[in-house]
Amino acid sequence: MELRVSENRRFLMYEDGTPFFYLGDTTWELFHRLNREEADLFLEDRAEKGFTVLQAVVLAELDGLNDPNPYGHTPLKDNDPTQPNEDYFAHVDYIVNKAESLGLFIGMLPTWGDKWNAAWGRGAKIFSPENAAVYGEYLARRYASKPIIWILGGDRPVTEEEHFAIIRAMAQGLKAGGSGGHQLVTFHPQGQQDSARYFHDDEWLDFNMYQTGHTFDRDNWRSVAELYAKTPVKPCLDSEPGYEDHPNGWKADTGYLDEYECRKFLYWALFAGACGHTYGCHDIWQMWQPGRNPISAARTPWQTAMHLPGASQMQYGKQLLLQRSYFTRIPDQSVVVSETYDDDLRRTHHIQATRDMNGAFILVYSASGQPFTVDMSKLEGKAKGAWLNPRTGKSEEFGEFDNTGTQEFTPPSKGRGHDWVLTLDTIG
Repeated sequence: MELRVSENRRFLMYEDGTPFFYLGDTTWELFHRLNREEADLFLEDRAEKGFTVLQAVVLAELDGLNDPNPYGHTPLKDNDPTQPNEDYFAHVDYIVNKAESLGLFIGMLPTWGDKWNAAWGRGAKIFSPENAAVYGEYLARRYASKPIIWILGGDRPVTEEEHFAIIRAMAQGLKAGGSGGHQLVTFHPQGQQDSARYFHDDEWLDFNMYQTGHTFDRDNWRSVAELYAKTPVKPCLDSEPGYEDHPNGWKADTGYLDEYECRKFLYWALFAGACGHTYGCHDIWQMWQPGRNPISAARTPWQTAMHLPGASQMQYGKQLLLQRSYFTRIPDQSVVVSETYDDDLRRTHHIQATRDMNGAFILVYSASGQPFTVDMSKLEGKAKGAWLNPRTGKSEEFGEFDNTGTQEFTPPSKGRGHDWVLTLDTIG
């Protein structure tokens, strides 16, 4: 299964031209902390829930250099990137192969960022431009025939010339490996940053990533819109929005993010022009369970957290877009001619719109059930209207509408957790 960037440079697709919807999960410690039976359980669950990409780190954040995997193996000999430990990588192979059997891609981070920028974290800094290139080429050769999306970076800023050199050398190694350069490559940035600020003009960067961070109502639609507007045109997505079951702003006494926050990040980003989206759960990225140190007030064992409602609800956004003309979808806030609640004080209510560039459909997301008015002339003809419930994925039609003038729409319910998607699809 090989992926490409679409001809209009806005989306991802399979090599046969069919759409690929990037629905990711931040499973950073997957290789490091799960044994094979646990990995099987987790991967099968994510495939069943409609995910297409699992973002996982080879040299993991939580002392991944020195703390062994469940089989007692560390990834490198003497922490030398040019001396990979075959026993450790055999376990990585197992998980990659299991993902492939389920139709999943691995969004593989060669390393967490503390191994090239040790400003904080367990570290230590082990990379130079020279060994980064060797390590990148090793990984690319090993996984040349596998469903891999390469993700460089790992939640650190690029602040020094050596940092740029290391990332670029690793990217060159990945592109030079046995895949022949056909696997896509991107960069996972620090919170409230994006890959474009560092590498947008680099040819190896196939699409852009943004990291929202873990706070209520973060306005990720603005960040996606900024990436969407950049030239040269590249696909973009929010690669780490606020996690389900994460303390707001890292402070447990201010509350925890829930499935509603996850849904808002999903639809705001997609309708602002993203080519996909990444879900995350605070307990799952670290694969927390009793007996392990909980990072930032993790509170739910990962085996239980797998079934938190937000994980199941992400697939409804994916289905919504794949059921319609895919490559002609554009963001268009001018569709809504009433209040869209963009200001910081009211952004929990934010309304975001997208449409087909040829007028086949309009989709509008109302984050808290606020009414809104639509410019119906954006449609090519008479349309049927329906309300999609993002909590259940169920859609209920409620009328037909002409493509002239404006029309006000009032969602079925209102308030926190009462988000709705209006779908207007032309008839015939």
